[in-house]
Amino acid sequence: MRSILRAFIFLVISVPVGAAGLAALTESEASGGLKEALTQGAGHAVELLGRKDGFLGNPKVKIPLPEVLKQAEPLLRLSGRGEDLDQLVTSMNRAAEAAVPEAKGLLMNAVKQMSVSDAKNILSGGDDSVTRYFRDKTETQLTRLFLPTVKQNTDKLALASQYNKLAGQAAGIGLLKSEDAQIESYVTRKALDGLYMMIAEEERAIRKDPVGAVGSLAKKVFGAL
Repeated sequence: MRSILRAFIFLVISVPVGAAGLAALTESEASGGLKEALTQGAGHAVELLGRKDGFLGNPKVKIPLPEVLKQAEPLLRLSGRGEDLDQLVTSMNRAAEAAVPEAKGLLMNAVKQMSVSDAKNILSGGDDSVTRYFRDKTETQLTRLFLPTVKQNTDKLALASQYNKLAGQAAGIGLLKSEDAQIESYVTRKALDGLYMMIAEEERAIRKDPVGAVGSLAKKVFGAL
């Protein structure tokens, strides 16, 4: 993987003639190929996660109980609250599945605005570079976009309301991170984690199988590697 990245970075900063197929590609083609790959990857990630069981049925991104509830889970199940816990897990993941489709426009816009410098940073930044790019460009906006949809779904459960009340008190005295004090904030954060992770996985898949890329530039660029 690192040899592939080094070759691609070398291409993007204008390598001399003699690098076979790589030398024939321009900076515009290189960055355009990456944009096509990320557009395809982001779109597919949204499609996979934004449907029934997109989160709930995928162990990689399934949203678990918040840590405070997870620690108390054995006692809660013994006291007859097991069904409530199961419903909360389902509700959290359904909320994420409902929110994710709203991300597509912002993700596509982030790809369109990508500069050659951004492309270089992604290609030289390691396995988490795609995640870091999308976080930097979209996380604040997507958090605001997701929260109402997530809250609408989680508010239906009494346990979610009880959690918010108790977690808020715990956060107030420093026993819990403020970001986990509300169930909707916790779910939104986990939904974004899952989304960015799946986009990165899609991009890595295109690197391994450029023939499967949709765009002609992506095929040309990744095929040259």
